[in-house]
Amino acid sequence: MQKALYSIGFSFLLLIISCSPQTDNNGANWAVYRGNNEAMQYSSASEITPENVKNLTVAWEYHAGGKSENNRSQIQFNSLIIDGILYGTSPNLTVFALDAASGKELWSSRLDLEHNPGMEAKRGITYWENGDDRRLIYTHGKIIVALNASNGEMVSEFGDGGKVSMLEGLDLSSPDQFVAATSPGIIFGDIFILGSRVSEGPGGAPGHIRAFNVKTGKLEWVFHTIPKPGQPGYETWPEDAWKTVGGANSWAGMSLDTKRGIVYIPTGSAAFDFYGGNRKGENLYANCILALDAKTGKYIWHYQTVHHDVWDRDLPCAPNLVTIEKDGKMVDALAQITKSGFVFVLDRETGEPLFPIEEKEYPQSDLQGEETWPTQPLPLKPAPFARQRFDRSDITDISEEAHAYVDSIFQHIRSDGQFIPPSVEGTVVFPGFDGGGEWGGAAYDPESSTLYVNANEMPWILTMKPVERDTNEVINPGKILYERNCASCHGIERKGDVAGTFPSLVNVKDRITIDSAMNQLNTGKGFMPSFKQLKEVEKKAILAYVFEIEQDMKEPVGDLTTGEIPYTFTGYNRFLDQNGYPAIKPPWGTLNAINLNTGEFVWKVNLGELPELTEKGMAPTGTENYGGPAVTKGGLVFIAATKDEMFRAFDKNTGELLWETKLPAGGYATPSVYSVNGKQYVVIAAGGGKMGTPSGDSYLCFTLPTEAK
Repeated sequence: MQKALYSIGFSFLLLIISCSPQTDNNGANWAVYRGNNEAMQYSSASEITPENVKNLTVAWEYHAGGKSENNRSQIQFNSLIIDGILYGTSPNLTVFALDAASGKELWSSRLDLEHNPGMEAKRGITYWENGDDRRLIYTHGKIIVALNASNGEMVSEFGDGGKVSMLEGLDLSSPDQFVAATSPGIIFGDIFILGSRVSEGPGGAPGHIRAFNVKTGKLEWVFHTIPKPGQPGYETWPEDAWKTVGGANSWAGMSLDTKRGIVYIPTGSAAFDFYGGNRKGENLYANCILALDAKTGKYIWHYQTVHHDVWDRDLPCAPNLVTIEKDGKMVDALAQITKSGFVFVLDRETGEPLFPIEEKEYPQSDLQGEETWPTQPLPLKPAPFARQRFDRSDITDISEEAHAYVDSIFQHIRSDGQFIPPSVEGTVVFPGFDGGGEWGGAAYDPESSTLYVNANEMPWILTMKPVERDTNEVINPGKILYERNCASCHGIERKGDVAGTFPSLVNVKDRITIDSAMNQLNTGKGFMPSFKQLKEVEKKAILAYVFEIEQDMKEPVGDLTTGEIPYTFTGYNRFLDQNGYPAIKPPWGTLNAINLNTGEFVWKVNLGELPELTEKGMAPTGTENYGGPAVTKGGLVFIAATKDEMFRAFDKNTGELLWETKLPAGGYATPSVYSVNGKQYVVIAAGGGKMGTPSGDSYLCFTLPTEAK
């Protein structure tokens, strides 16, 4: 069991009542990212039921515009619906408001900001109101923006004409370090609490948690996730690590106990993700569930789910705040899903586990300078919602050729379950870097204390590569700099990734000019962050290598043969067969229902199918999936998420598939459920663009025809 570094007495904070909507107003509103402050992804709407869901029809479709021509844009947005108005964003971050019943556009606002928007796919927006003052708060690259919710215009009283720098309070070593946000912040009273997305490689920015005044934009408090001298947790890092180590950030969003005034913040790994020889120790507060006083940022408790993470096991979403029956008593708790397929169920006030957790021993790393932590915490209940090992007996059997192909690779890499250290031979990470559970989050039904979570069951291969250091040979500086800064996405061989998220750079000179490439290095584009922090001569060396240009290095790049990070890695590589199917036997994606009172599974079903395999007589295999479920009082679980671009409804009690429809593009987002004048609607963003599927720009809304009520 883990204990807080120190504790404070805190009273139940009832003095500050958030000005943002707190309930779903009898199913009318979906007022906060993931439904409510408790991140339950639950609606009390009950018009649509297991009996009539088969009659669902399209109420309206809104084309937001702004999709990319190369099928790399996405919409991961979980729409807000407040008092009959729906708020969303397009793939290129145009914010809009619609009549939630008809889909008619009320206003749209494309901000002409000079700053790079960073990762284009936004997952949500934050709403605040105080009387007639109604605001939308979101991030655009390195800027926090406040819009008037009535017309989309910037709020002049907020910061500098409606803008505040996201770099406030981060103690950056350079203002050019990459900082953005994909998930929205959360509101407590007049305080806007925000996490960040930062670079996960060497030289990344720190991920401190900040709070801003929602009226003025003034910085209110900072919590240092990489502690400074004198702060608790400092001893879990090397001396002065806070000056050089990045990450430990919260990119996944937050949940809030408004009555207690506690914000619950999931954090990710420290940077560099896959090597920690320069950050020996447990590394608090990376990979933690943090409980902070929402008004002051003061520490209350923490629980670390991975010690000294070198597997990219970020906590992928905010915990669900739940109330469960334990030993005959009702206990306010939280349920945190993880990429590795676990559910940590903790007491909301103390952080104490409500089910047993074992600290299991694991082998040490054999990489130079690395010291992995000797144990890792494994919940004994609930059981994992994704398989934990990929053994030889699990190799795919969809064909003899596929089995032989995978086996020829498998016998040369390490695969021995969770938390096996990264290696130069290659180590299987299973579930993969994208879960297990992911950013779509889990849904919680307060009526039955049931948690609904979708999972990926995809193996990936993590292969480390020593950084080139041999000074007796001619070293290509561009190659070294590419491997340090670019190979994690585009691959060591510059071939990109099979999912199409990161394009191939082979023969890139046939598709883009070197001047355009330099501009992208400086500003970023889409999923690619800015590398403006690199020296001009370093960027030129990278481009010379990528464009295969012989370069006369008149200006020295510097000594590239030394450094504290002796390894890079070959990229985020899914373990696939020769035809692009997962290397493991199905299922490849599942939807799970877990009773949190008992820790037992209620049901598990495969989520998604690949029609070409079904036509060959295979049962639906499930597919890789992104985006989460929504559960309703009416008895349904709605989810899209799957590679087959379908939107589905399941019976929440049995897991039976009751309805499905094809979307115009993949629905890689979490649906929102709401009502207008008593009529229930379900809306999903169909932005596509993941897993090699086409991009889209649609929001589709479904409802019952009048005669089917």
